[in-house]
Amino acid sequence: MAAANLSTFSSPLSKTSSCPLNKSHTHFAYRSFFLNPTTIPHKSSFSLSSKNPLSDIISVNKPYPEVQFDDDDDEKPREECGVVGIYGDPEASRLCYLALHALQHRGQEGAGIVAANKNVLHSITGVGLVSDVFNESKLDQLPGNLAIGHVRYSTAGQSMLKNVQPFVAGYRFGSVGVAHNGNLVNYRTLRAKLEDSGSIFNTSSDTEVVLHLIATSKHRPFISRLVDACEQIQGAYSIVFVTEDKLVAVRDPYGFRPLVMGRRSNGAIVFASETCALDLIEATYEREVFPGEVLVVDKIGIQSLCLMTHPQPKQCIFEHIYFALPNSVVFGRSVYESRRKFGEILATESPVDCDVVIAVPDSGVVAALGYAEKAGVPFQQGLIRSHYVGRTFIEPSQKIRDFGVKLKLSPVRAVLEGKRVVVVDDSIVRGTTSSKIVRLLKEAGAKEVHMRIASPPIIASCYYGVDTPSSEELISNNMSVEEIREFIGSDSLAFLSFDSLKKLLGDDSPNFCYACFSGKYPVEPKELKVKRVGDFVDDGLNGSLESIDGGWVQANQKQREIKVDSSV
Repeated sequence: MAAANLSTFSSPLSKTSSCPLNKSHTHFAYRSFFLNPTTIPHKSSFSLSSKNPLSDIISVNKPYPEVQFDDDDDEKPREECGVVGIYGDPEASRLCYLALHALQHRGQEGAGIVAANKNVLHSITGVGLVSDVFNESKLDQLPGNLAIGHVRYSTAGQSMLKNVQPFVAGYRFGSVGVAHNGNLVNYRTLRAKLEDSGSIFNTSSDTEVVLHLIATSKHRPFISRLVDACEQIQGAYSIVFVTEDKLVAVRDPYGFRPLVMGRRSNGAIVFASETCALDLIEATYEREVFPGEVLVVDKIGIQSLCLMTHPQPKQCIFEHIYFALPNSVVFGRSVYESRRKFGEILATESPVDCDVVIAVPDSGVVAALGYAEKAGVPFQQGLIRSHYVGRTFIEPSQKIRDFGVKLKLSPVRAVLEGKRVVVVDDSIVRGTTSSKIVRLLKEAGAKEVHMRIASPPIIASCYYGVDTPSSEELISNNMSVEEIREFIGSDSLAFLSFDSLKKLLGDDSPNFCYACFSGKYPVEPKELKVKRVGDFVDDGLNGSLESIDGGWVQANQKQREIKVDSSV
């Protein structure tokens, strides 16, 4: 895209509009990159760009995902990461640190912060939780009023430090840091093209492709290079960039992954994956970054640029089902209210005589509350979750059946014994964990166990930043509801109706992506194989991409034949 094609806009936008068409062993990495000699103001008081007055634009406890013990127990879809960016606060890196804590549920395997100060980008990344990676002395090494941060989930093995974001790279006219939430469906094609042109890749992350595209662009201004790069990538990307004097937020034209903007009382601008991060650092939520929008923040103010023309937004419905925290507002809707209503629909459409309603903690709690209220049945804690079980532990020498689930979830016999129990969960993926939970409840004395799932059946893989198994591994793609019920051993089983879900979303329904429920992909997975969320099973392997087993999800023939469908 030529620089002249970048269009600023000042038209009023509704909150649903998109860009107008005109742990114990923690490793650290510390790097500095010298930039062009441009002074970053120590204290910012933002004046809005006359080209894009934000006043014309309407402003507007999902708990941690399940810990992975073994392949059999990896039962939940995984969100790849969370991002944050802050401009105009002298404590930018510390605010990033706090915001990343609020986003920890989006990724627990790596964290990093890049801060700009005196024309230098300082980067600290590490493996583990945010609290593992950062301490007071490390945050002291990240001065400046401009910073971005990232928390990461991946499928990587031991050598994954090099893949922890934010990435920082130097090019002819300076340096840039990037933190990305999402997944590119044309990663392999772009990487092969860049390697043919002489590019050398350091990581197995698709985010690095974006940096190479920026560096090799023929355009001179950074923003033009960035837009040129974004025009070539396909898939899901909510990205924050940092240069020596700018913070830039970009969201893909379909708006698959969330990205919001807020403002602190001192005028500092904040971008984050969820509003819960804004709440923690006392930033007021203003609005979403619109699909297809580039927001540039610097000493001049804020400019909003239209990335490119695009079809109807396709926001990830699983943000409301599972990924986001209940106290977040995602895609302009309260996550808590969405989940509560999912439970109410289940109680209305799939009632059953029962004595108590319980949840699979923590992601099923709000839907279970909605079910219990609508059904007029008490909600109680029939399963207690341990939050102190890490990813690694000593396996008992003698085989204990279902030890992984038992370490995480403890049944409460006083609640369950002799009772007809409804247990509400957010989803069923492979079905193995659900079968173990049903067995735990019955062993604890439950007379009947009725499973209610607060989402439609998952029948297809996601290629937009969610780590789901291949379609062949998805139980709902291979069995009927009755067959699944028999497999997990429950007395009854019901899923949230797909039609009821869309009806609940009302006028916003066409703006959501339902590919995991329908198999109809807004952005078709064109490549024979599509990169999984995260990285390869072992990031340290050398050789061709084809030789790295486990890092790719096969796009089956049926999926490759599905045409782009913007009506679903």
